Amino acid sequence: MNTIKCQILLKAVELGSITRAAEDMGYTQSAVSRSIADLEREWDVTLLTRNKDGVVLTAQGESLLPDIQSLCNAQRTLETQVSALHGLTRGTLRVGTFTSVSIHWLPGIMKEFLALYPGIRFDLVSKWEFAEVEELVRRGQVDCGFLALPSGDALDTAFLRRDRLLAVLPPDHPLAGAECYPAARFAQDPYIRIHEHWDMEFSRIFQDEGLRPNIQYTVNDDFAILAMVEQGLGISILPEMVVRGSQRNVAAIPLERPRYREIGLAVRRGGPVSPLTRRFRDFTLQWLEGDR
Repeated sequence: MNTIKCQILLKAVELGSITRAAEDMGYTQSAVSRSIADLEREWDVTLLTRNKDGVVLTAQGESLLPDIQSLCNAQRTLETQVSALHGLTRGTLRVGTFTSVSIHWLPGIMKEFLALYPGIRFDLVSKWEFAEVEELVRRGQVDCGFLALPSGDALDTAFLRRDRLLAVLPPDHPLAGAECYPAARFAQDPYIRIHEHWDMEFSRIFQDEGLRPNIQYTVNDDFAILAMVEQGLGISILPEMVVRGSQRNVAAIPLERPRYREIGLAVRRGGPVSPLTRRFRDFTLQWLEGDR
């Protein structure tokens, strides 16, 4: 069994695109298509179907997915054990992450980590939702993952940092220079929200305050929100990590009642944690202590 072909298939499913899978894995598009076609021919099944948005698993592909994942996880476990025999001189670390961490933390962490362990390779899997990262860790598809706390019982987590939530306002907003943003104003000012599947932490704020925001726009990207706020289309709530370092001309002030999200690094509970993963976790904690 050629596990590389299975890994290619899983990457195409994960990204929903043959083209994006090829770019992510460093193959040509034709090589990715050929690998998946080889599997379909060898197994005499149709694994993927194409639509206007990309590719999705067929019913046959769905039924085989757990076994394909198990095969690839077993291959990665074997590689981890072999790497352990060589210390930290070589190996691949697969990390689940989300946008803020990918932009603000991981480049610095990886640069310094690779300076100490140049033989290590990183494979980053970025998701929009914390629940998706949690699922990747739980299934063993990544070695560790950055997510919001608390997480499910299936994971062991290390607390990393509290990320303050801020009201983001146009620069000419009358409260742009205020000490905080009153909760009641959310019912008045045009509010730009992140897609409802990803805004649970913000929705809880409004539930706790007993108010309904004046929602005018719904988008699926934090940086689109910053651009819209800069143009005066409305206000929003964003984590400080998203706002920090942004070149957008916006005002960011604390909420009337301070709110935070807690970010942690998770591994699967009960499963073997490789020396490489443990070292990366410890290194990340140390790096963030120095970055405070």
